[in-house]
Amino acid sequence: MSTYANDFYNQSREVTGTQLTVIREFRDFSASDLEMVAQLLQMQHFLAGEEIVRYLDHSDNVFFVLEGGVRIHYFGYSGDEVILCDLSQGEFFGELTAIDGQPRSATVVARSDSLLAVMSNQAFIRLVHESPVFCMAIMQRLAGQVRRLTERVFDFSTLAVRNRIHAELLRLARQHMDSPNTAIIKPAPTHAELACFVSTHREAVTRELSELARNRLIQRTGHELRVLDVERLRKMVDLARGPVGD
Repeated sequence: MSTYANDFYNQSREVTGTQLTVIREFRDFSASDLEMVAQLLQMQHFLAGEEIVRYLDHSDNVFFVLEGGVRIHYFGYSGDEVILCDLSQGEFFGELTAIDGQPRSATVVARSDSLLAVMSNQAFIRLVHESPVFCMAIMQRLAGQVRRLTERVFDFSTLAVRNRIHAELLRLARQHMDSPNTAIIKPAPTHAELACFVSTHREAVTRELSELARNRLIQRTGHELRVLDVERLRKMVDLARGPVGD
């Protein structure tokens, strides 16, 4: 194991209230409440590529991403990868199994060396019951997930491949805005990764990204993908989707 990996694993396993301030669902907690929540958590370290949970596992902990990032995906019977989403610092996963007791709905792996705060399902449910602030944050999160999944189902059912690529780029751009109308997606997804996000093949992604670059909508620079006109991209996606009822 490398020196960096040793240092990574040797960090304290205790979680502090200060560390929890990066988690958006805890941002309205007082300092004293954060310290109490920290007592319910255990730090775990994962190196890039490590599996955290596996599809259909019966583990039921909830994981909060303090540093690094994770990928949520699964593989079809044919071996094709389907990427559901990437989560970064400040987000969490595992709440569905903690709530309904069903097996894991996907596999989660560390995209980079990551620090996760782990909470048991019993502690998670107790916190939901005892903290109206946390309960509301969880409900808002779940509502957001339903809306995003509804949008994704609509896109997969009605949009051509090139339009699905545009929609995925717009989603990524909104997460990486660096000005009111530009975004820097870093690290840039590979063409193969984008293909997994939108259920197509790498060649289709390569062709479409080349077309967008020729039209000065995106620019690839090293490990960065720059979206040069987010508003223009949004209009392209809206036009492809057409009017959508609530």
